[in-house]
Formats: sequence, C-alpha cells, structure tokens
Amino acid sequence: MTTDSPHRGRRPGGPPTLKDVAAVAGVSYRTVSNVINGHRYISETTREKVEAAIAELDYRPQLAARQLRSGRSNLLTLSVPFVSHPYFAQLAHAVVGQAEKVGYDVVIDETRGTLERELRVAAGFKAILTDGILFSPLTIDLERFEAERGPTPLVLLGERFRSDTIDSVVVDNISSTREVTQTMIDAGRTRIAFLGDVVSGTIGAAPADLRLAGFTSALEAAGLTPARIVPVEQWDQVNPHGDYSREEGYERTKELIRSGARIDGLFCANDLLAIGALRAFRENGVRVPEDVAVVGWDNTAEAAYTAPALTTVAPDMDELARLAITAMLRRLDQPDAEPQTTRAPYSVVRRDSSGARA
Repeated sequence: MTTDSPHRGRRPGGPPTLKDVAAVAGVSYRTVSNVINGHRYISETTREKVEAAIAELDYRPQLAARQLRSGRSNLLTLSVPFVSHPYFAQLAHAVVGQAEKVGYDVVIDETRGTLERELRVAAGFKAILTDGILFSPLTIDLERFEAERGPTPLVLLGERFRSDTIDSVVVDNISSTREVTQTMIDAGRTRIAFLGDVVSGTIGAAPADLRLAGFTSALEAAGLTPARIVPVEQWDQVNPHGDYSREEGYERTKELIRSGARIDGLFCANDLLAIGALRAFRENGVRVPEDVAVVGWDNTAEAAYTAPALTTVAPDMDELARLAITAMLRRLDQPDAEPQTTRAPYSVVRRDSSGARA
C-alpha cells in the first residue's frame, strides 16, 4: 500500500535538493536550475511543474552560493525622485512586472531629488548588492554624474540629460507635446497658454524645455503664438509643492485668472498641474472645455476621472519598462556594447477637456 506524502521525492535525513525537485517535477535537474535562474526559454507548462514541486518540497535554493558562482544577484534597483508621484509609481509597477518576467527582483530607491542621494546612485550604491540600476535623475547634471559614476551598469530613464557613454530610454517630449497641443488647435483654440515653464539649468528644466519646444512648434505650424508662458515655483526641500504638483497648478492658474489673461486653451506640462488648474477654473466659474480647453502629460490614473476627463499624453509604461530591462540585460551580457538611446512609444488620449467650444 502506498500513501502520497507532502514530501514525496525528498531524500531522508536532510533538506530537499535540486535533484529532489527534479524527481517530483519529472524533469532534469538542469531544467530545475534553469527555472530557478529565470531562464527565458522554458515553457509555461514546465515552469509550472517545477514551481509546484518547489512549493511541495519547500525547497530553498542556495542563493548565496548561486550568486557567487554566477557573479550576479538577480536584483535590479530602480531609482526615482518620488515614489508618491503618480508617474513614478506607474513606472515602478511596470518595471517590477517586466523584471519578474526575466527572473529579476527590483528594489525601489527614492532620491527625493536631492543631489546627495543622486550622487550615491551615480556611484553605484556601494553598500547594496545590485546587478544594475535604472535611474531617473532630477537634480544631478551630466558633469557631476560622469565624475561620480561607478562601475555598476546603469540605464538612464528620461531626458534630464543625455550621455553618449550610457544607455537610455526616453519618451519623445517634443513630438508628444506637439500632438497633444494640436488637439486644442483642432478644436479652434487660438489663444493657448503654457503652464510649467522652469528656469533653464535648474531642477526639471530639461523635460520642461522640451515640452515648451513641442508646444511652440505646434503653435508656429498653425500660425499662432503662445498667449502666455506661465512659470512654476522652483522645487526644493523648503518648497516641496513646487514644480509639477497639483498645488502649483492650482496656485499658478488662480494667478493667471486674476491677471485677466484672455486664453482659450492651456497646456499643462503634466497631469498634476492640469488637475490643479481644473480646480482653479472650476472655483472661478471658468468652464472647461467651453471657455478654456485643458490638456496634460502623463496619463495618470486620475486623468480619466477629473471633471471633465483630461486629454493627455500617455507614455506606454509597460513598453518603457520592457525597453529599460532589455537595455540592462544587454549591458550585463555585453559590457562593452555601444551605448544606445531607445524611444518608448506614446499615444495621445483624447477626452472631454480639449473638446470643441460649445
């Protein structure tokens, strides 16, 4: 008489081994090793059988020994300015999901936009065992970055700066802004303002400059000029609501209304500014889109639920994350490969806020 045991296949007198897992799963021990190490060319059926056997036997891989043999930790670090920012929260979610598909875990690091913490990232987190870093800088400039850069493989995300010596993944700020601005021009708007100007050379200036360039390009092609360029307060530790925040969008739009500016469209350099602007317009009896069309950039989850729903640029976050992970794996496998800049796709999501005047 035989009885199924929760630990069938385990050799007596010790913890389960790789070969025990292979016996229970009915595969070779090399296949088990490939599953554990995140090999990309394993069928889903085989992977499920091995994972079920691992769970049944409560198998614990000898991770430290495997890392020493391979020279890798199978751990990546994603370093972003603010995990509370909707854009970076979406980015983190996408990166974790894409990394999991290739057998990597992800640690999230928040720099809070401080130079000190971004210098630690550039140096490669000497106290953290990580195979590579996906870095979205906010404060550090190219000169300091290259002076402090350590040996840890690194992929840049975004357009704070460009370097010919490092891989990067970007979304085209100019063309995307041009397209979303065009939605207001198509709706007959001719006096369109830009909210989100940042002093050149300061924190956040690079994407702001690129979006302003896309905005003015769209207007020029239509024979128009900007009705107003509205700056935002500089972000710093004393003013944490500066730059591209809801609070800043609200305050700057109230000032715009009080100034008596005659505008019928407003491009906001991100969705948070647009959300603040929508509230300011609503509180002051300005109808959107009947009186003023409003558009944003980011396609945050809130954008679909504002009143009215917000027209915005939607970067393909899953594809951006996939491209970033692919760039990192390429760098790990080919350390001497020529650095590449890859563009992630985007779309313009048309909603009520940019609609034609009633």
